[in-house]
Amino acid sequence: MAIDKETAERIDQPASVEAEHEARLTPAEAIERMRINVPVRGNRKLRTIIERVNADKQVKAWWHVSNVNAVARMEINDHSWVHIQIVANIALKLLRQLTKHGVEPAMVRDYGMTPDDSEVVVTLAALFHCIGMSIHRHGHEDFSLFLAEPKLRELLAGVYDEPERTVVVSEVLQAIISHRADGEPLTTDAGIVRVADALDMAKGRSRIGFERGRVSMHSLSAAAIEDVTITDGEERPILIEIRMNNSSGLFQVDGLLRAKLRGSRLEPYVEVIAHIDTETEQRLVPVYRLEA
Repeated sequence: MAIDKETAERIDQPASVEAEHEARLTPAEAIERMRINVPVRGNRKLRTIIERVNADKQVKAWWHVSNVNAVARMEINDHSWVHIQIVANIALKLLRQLTKHGVEPAMVRDYGMTPDDSEVVVTLAALFHCIGMSIHRHGHEDFSLFLAEPKLRELLAGVYDEPERTVVVSEVLQAIISHRADGEPLTTDAGIVRVADALDMAKGRSRIGFERGRVSMHSLSAAAIEDVTITDGEERPILIEIRMNNSSGLFQVDGLLRAKLRGSRLEPYVEVIAHIDTETEQRLVPVYRLEA
C-alpha cells in the first residue's frame, strides 16, 4: 500500500497520543496536516477526485470532529484522516487484487462502466464511510449518508455527467451504509469497504483502551496485532496475513474480522491466516486459518 512517510510515522505512533495532540490543535491547524495519498495509477477520474478532496476543508473538518468524538471523548478506535487513508488504501488493494484475478467489479458487471469507475466508488466510500461520527457514533452510518450525498455530487461535478453521476453516488452510499455491523453489501465493491474498515487493526491503530489502562479482551486483543499484509493467495485471489504478538489477537481475527467478512460477498475470494510470532506462543497456536 502506498502510504507517504508522514502518514506512516503517524500510524506507528500510538493512536491515543496522536488524538490527544490533535485535540489541542485548532480546527485550522488540524486540517492543515491532512492529505490523502492513494496509488491512483492511470485513473484520471480518481486523481481528480483525490485532488479535490485534499483541497476540501469541509471534508477534512468532518474527519477531525469524528476523531475528537471517537478518541478524545469516547476513547474508542482512531477515526482520524489516518484511519480514512489506511482504509482507502486497503480497499483499493483488495479491489485491484480481485480485478487482477478476473473478478468483475459491480460497476462493470451491472452498468457496463469501467474498473476505473469501481475504483472511484470504493475510494469515495472509504473516504466518507464514517464522517457521520462527527455527529455521533450511534447511527453514524446513517448520518454519513445525508452528509455525504451533496458533497459527493459536488466532488463528481465535471467528472461524471448524468445519469452516471447518480449511479456513482448511489453505489458509494450503498457501500457506506453496508459497512455497519449488520450491513448487507449488495456488491463485492461494497463488501470491500466493509472488510477494509475491519483491517485497520495493526499495532498502534486499535489499542486506545489498552493504553488508557482498561484491560479487557477487546483491549488486549487490539494491542496484540502487529502487522497486516495483503497478497496473492494460493487457492484464492486474496491472502490476508495477520501477524500477532500473542494469542489474544485471535479475538480480533475470529470475532471482529470474521463478522465483517461474513456476508461481505468476498468470502469466496479471501483466505485469512494469523501468525503468532513469539516462541512461547508458537507452541500453543502457531498458525490460525479463518473460515468465513
